[in-house]
Amino acid sequence: MLLSGKGKHRRPSKAVRVVTLAGVTGAAVAAPLMAAGSASAASVSTWDAVAQCESGGNWSINTGNGYYGGLQFSQSSWAAAGGTQYASRADLASKGQQIATAEKLLAMQGPGAWSCAGAGNLTAGGSAADVDTSGSPATPEKAAPKKAAPKAAPAPQRESAPASRGESRPAPVKTGDGEYKVKAGDTLGSIASAHGVKGGWEKLFELNKDVVKDANLIYVNQQLHLS
Repeated sequence: MLLSGKGKHRRPSKAVRVVTLAGVTGAAVAAPLMAAGSASAASVSTWDAVAQCESGGNWSINTGNGYYGGLQFSQSSWAAAGGTQYASRADLASKGQQIATAEKLLAMQGPGAWSCAGAGNLTAGGSAADVDTSGSPATPEKAAPKKAAPKAAPAPQRESAPASRGESRPAPVKTGDGEYKVKAGDTLGSIASAHGVKGGWEKLFELNKDVVKDANLIYVNQQLHLS
């Protein structure tokens, strides 16, 4: 995810994307942009791996948490890296356009801009990804891979929407009794990767369906089973 005027695209810890009181996937903290250094780029397969961890590989995702697209850009980072030449938000741009913008951000901030950089072996330097930036904006039907995370429900009502930063969720959230307690910044993808869950986030979601109703929404202090 990306930065605000005061901060980096990166989230506050190695596990990313849950708010302090009630978490949602894709949350990041802000830190200032660094000046662009030497050219940095990565292959399409590397960006695909990062996106799989960041958003379940859904290049059109917008869960309403302030981060957009497969690589979870914040609006300020999308604009700072030149993404608005393609679309007003990352989720409205094509996969190729998002990758082209991500490579500019990579040159500005380095791989630390993504907490999922390790999952995709994203590093600074390398040849530019061979992508087509002239394509039409991605849509969930065309852009999501076969094993994408469940699509977010359109325009949820206020009482069921995930809580924003500093805001508590009014509806009760099931806690569960698993061995892993969700922390600020966690996603199913990052938890599965960090703990070597065979089957990845899909398996983790299946193991905790009684607690996690939407793979895109997990909450601080929920206790998840890892096996």
